[in-house]
Amino acid sequence: MLHLPKKMLYALEAVVDIAFNARPDPVQSKEITQRQGIPQRYLEQVMQQLVHTGILKGVRGPRGGYRLARERRRITAGDVIRAISAADMDEDTQIFSSDIGQLVVGPLWLEAQASMLAQLDSVTLEDLCRRANVNCQDEMAASRADFDI
Repeated sequence: MLHLPKKMLYALEAVVDIAFNARPDPVQSKEITQRQGIPQRYLEQVMQQLVHTGILKGVRGPRGGYRLARERRRITAGDVIRAISAADMDEDTQIFSSDIGQLVVGPLWLEAQASMLAQLDSVTLEDLCRRANVNCQDEMAASRADFDI
């Protein structure tokens, strides 16, 4: 089974959380940690990479946090994965040392990655927020109940 690294999954969760919980104030990382259970030490690294690559905007100050840098319909899951992948990529690292690896397995792996990214590029944050509205209504209502007066 193919697995995405935790860092990429955390990035997707965090960005969807920000898109879903968009409001006048930026979303603070501690809120994302509480809602999604993402360890704070990973989350801050991920958020900085997403700011650096233009997925998020960081807002400073006591009520600071993170906002989407573009409309959620203009950011895809593929954009988020590429942002984290680019930050972690070491171009000098050669995965395959044999001819079979470089000439046969390597190209197959690149084709599989391209197919996966094409699928992720077809899904926007808007799409994921719609899924969250349908699938997570009870959980989201419970987390938002704390803010209702």
